[in-house]
Amino acid sequence: MGIGKICFGASLIFEPPLATGLRTLTQFYPLHCWAWVWILAGAATFICAWLKFGQDGWGFVAASVPPTLWAFAYGWAGLLGDYPRGLWVFAWYINSHCGIIWWASRTPPGGGHILDHREVAEGRPG
Repeated sequence: MGIGKICFGASLIFEPPLATGLRTLTQFYPLHCWAWVWILAGAATFICAWLKFGQDGWGFVAASVPPTLWAFAYGWAGLLGDYPRGLWVFAWYINSHCGIIWWASRTPPGGGHILDHREVAEGRPG
């Protein structure tokens, strides 16, 4: 997840898209500055991915910041009528990014199922 955020941030610097729908953010800073939010959050996410479950919370917070900013910027643009598609993009970011990050932050490795090695040795399903 961290590497993906770094790549997305880099794409905003090297091949910047039209900032349609992001005026809420770009009125404060240009798009290349917001790209660094993605890059730094991606680096923090990547670093925290190597920590034990339960100690990696800041990585999930870092992973949530950029898509949450993007979601609300697009949502606000949609509400104002500046970018009619913004409410759809808001829903997409909230569900496909923020929702997945939230779910992943609460799911222990292995999906929460504790593997009993005796069950595996005996051929019983876990």
